[in-house]
Amino acid sequence: MARQESDREDLLREAVGLVRRVELRIGGEVEPVTAGFRRNGALSVYFGADPVWQFNTAGELRRGYVAGKLLKAEGGRLVEMTRERTEDVTQLVSRELSEDESQTVLSAAAQRIDHLRAALVEGRYDIVGQLPEVGDIVGEMHATLKILPKALVVAASPRVGD
Repeated sequence: MARQESDREDLLREAVGLVRRVELRIGGEVEPVTAGFRRNGALSVYFGADPVWQFNTAGELRRGYVAGKLLKAEGGRLVEMTRERTEDVTQLVSRELSEDESQTVLSAAAQRIDHLRAALVEGRYDIVGQLPEVGDIVGEMHATLKILPKALVVAASPRVGD
């Protein structure tokens, strides 16, 4: 793990794990929203640098990044990972979120996703760019967001293939 973290400045260019991706300006969002798909169709949504929500192909939340904290799914529960740094080493310290904490995180994620869904339905967005330049990535994203459950579910694993 790198000792220095960079702000996610150019996700459209740098998020190469997302083989189809689009950057949007959305009404009501301060930062651009970047969304994309892995080779297997799993969706990731970046609301600027924070928060980030990553789903598996079943539409379950597998990873997140919220308020500077990494989140991952483990056995259907959310685990928060905090970086603790010393001069010599950086460690990730894990803590399972309580049921109330998990519900707060899931509700916040669902609210942002609902806002994004509504913006797409109402046409309240501008495409900043997309890669590849051909294809309807916004349409694909909209179709995927429509089938995500309103009450988000935590995946069994943080891995994209599970």
